[in-house]
Amino acid sequence: MGDYLLERQKSERLHYRKLTSGDFTSWLPFYHDPNSTKYWDGLPNDVETACTEQFKRQFERYENGLGGMNALISIKTGDLVGICGLLLQTVDGIEELEIGYSILPQYRQKGYAFEAAQKCKQFAFEHRLAESLISIIQVDNIPSQKVALKNGMFLDKTTSYKNNQVHIFRVSSQPVNP
Repeated sequence: MGDYLLERQKSERLHYRKLTSGDFTSWLPFYHDPNSTKYWDGLPNDVETACTEQFKRQFERYENGLGGMNALISIKTGDLVGICGLLLQTVDGIEELEIGYSILPQYRQKGYAFEAAQKCKQFAFEHRLAESLISIIQVDNIPSQKVALKNGMFLDKTTSYKNNQVHIFRVSSQPVNP
């Protein structure tokens, strides 16, 4: 099993590190924005509970070698911009490596999601962590779908995942011949 975390990696504007409990307050605005959660059913309505559950899941992933979200830190300001990472997921009974990404509201539409997702893709393929990568995106979440497409992914299938209708976007380490 590979090391799926991008600790100490850098991209043009971002530094990658593990999420820490000290990031909790900086991440709360994500849940205060209704656009952050409008696409995903089953999240707690209480902002602090939703954030607490997300952090707990990330720390469990770290402990169990299941990948996880990295804190995306602006190189210029030192501020938390979002989270992104490689996560082991089971979709339709198949274990896959997912590129997941979420950006704080004030940093959206500035290219951070694509920059971070692209870095995850490069890291995974350079370290041969998987033959292909997926992104699990709720069917109505057009902004995230645009990031996946820009990252070279294609719509592989539509399925149900954690009681949500999702598109599975995929990119392979080797180009697929028609």
